[in-house]
Amino acid sequence: MIWGSIILKFNSFSEARAFFTSHPANCISSGFGLGLITIAPGTIGTLLAFPVYEILLLLVDPGKILVAIIVMFLIGIWASAETGELLGEHDSSVIVWDEVVAFCIVLFFTPNHLFWALLAFFIFRFFDIFKPYPINLIDAELANGLGVMLDDVVAAFYTLLCLALVKLLV
Repeated sequence: MIWGSIILKFNSFSEARAFFTSHPANCISSGFGLGLITIAPGTIGTLLAFPVYEILLLLVDPGKILVAIIVMFLIGIWASAETGELLGEHDSSVIVWDEVVAFCIVLFFTPNHLFWALLAFFIFRFFDIFKPYPINLIDAELANGLGVMLDDVVAAFYTLLCLALVKLLV
């Protein structure tokens, strides 16, 4: 069955569905199931931030977008901890809500233009994948929901610093 090779950590689609629906934290932390895909789940989670951010823009007063992202961050701490405990791996690749929230932060501070969005996406993925200091330290030392969420927020901060530098040079 093709699903067995696509779904991460599960032998069948029904096992993946059972995991996804067994607890609200699993649904949230897996980016509504996208984290179950084996091919580049972090990248897929980052891509999910685009529609999530657009939905925030539609539903939330512009002055309260950052507050909504903070609430998403706090929910992510809980959901990531619950899912990590269930899987026995604090920062499992199934957990992609950290990428969603962190990249929403980037989108909040990034000019609304395709060039900036794409540049931000690639810079963020670089920092999220290679985890330079102190991202690597946060990832290693905080083996809990806060650590899962915080290392991506630092990657978002580094991304914003790079974008600011590019904006100065362009």
